[in-house]
Amino acid sequence: SDFGVPTALALVAEVERRHKRGEVKTEVEFRKALAEGVEAALKKGNSDPALRFNRSGPTVLLVVGVNGAGKTTFIGKLSAAFQKEGKKVLLGAADTFRAGAIDQLRVWAERAGVDFVGGAPGSDPASVAFDAVEAGITRGADVIIVDTAGRLHTSDDLMTELRKIHRVIGKRLPEAPHEILLVLDGTIGQNALAQARTFSAAVPVTGIVVTKLDGTAKGGIVVAVHETLDVPIKFVGLGEQIGDLEAFDAGEYARELVEA
Repeated sequence: SDFGVPTALALVAEVERRHKRGEVKTEVEFRKALAEGVEAALKKGNSDPALRFNRSGPTVLLVVGVNGAGKTTFIGKLSAAFQKEGKKVLLGAADTFRAGAIDQLRVWAERAGVDFVGGAPGSDPASVAFDAVEAGITRGADVIIVDTAGRLHTSDDLMTELRKIHRVIGKRLPEAPHEILLVLDGTIGQNALAQARTFSAAVPVTGIVVTKLDGTAKGGIVVAVHETLDVPIKFVGLGEQIGDLEAFDAGEYARELVEA
C-alpha cells in the first residue's frame, strides 16, 4: 500500500513485538494490531486535522500541488462545504499558466455558489493572488481559497513563483496564508513523497490533502508523508462529486486500510 520501506519495517516490528507478548494469535488480532500501528503513526507529532481559522478577518488558504493531483476539484468541494456551513467564500484563480485551469475553477465557483476572482491567462499569478485577497477583504469573505499552478514539481520556476505568491499574500494580510494545503494524488505511491519534500522546501506546508482514494490504491503513502514532513493529513477525496470530500480520521482510515 505504498507505505515505503522505513514505515513498513516499523509496522512489522511493532506487530512482531505484540505477537511475542501473546497479543496477536489470529488474523483478526493481526489486522487489529496493524490498524492500531497505522493509527499511532498518523497521530504522532503534528497530527491535528482541523483547519486553522483567522479570528480577526478572512482566513486565507493557499492550495499547492502538481497538475493532475486534483487541486481544483478539491477547492471546489471544500468551498461547497464551507458554503453549506454558512461561510462566505471567494476563490482566486492564481494558476494563470493554463487557461483551462481558470475556467475550471470558475465552473466550480458557480457550482458551489461562491465568489470568484481570476486574471487573464499568462498574467502574474502573485498579482491575481493579491487581488483575490483584496477582493475577499472588501466583500467580507470568511474564507479565501487561492489555487496555484502545478507544473512538474521539479520546476524551479514554479517553486520561485509559489514563494512569491506566499510573500504577496502576507503583505496584504499579515499572518496569511493561514493554511498551505498540499494536494497529493493517492494513486502515485512513493512519488508523492518526492513531491511533498519539494513543495515543503519551497513554502511552509501546514496540511496534506490526499485525493483519488476511491480507486484501487489505498493511499498508504499518507503515513510516510506524515512521518517525513511532520504535517497532518487534513482531508481525503473520495470521488468527483461535490460532496466527495471528508475530513481525515486516522482511526477510520487505518481500519479501512487493513480490512480490504
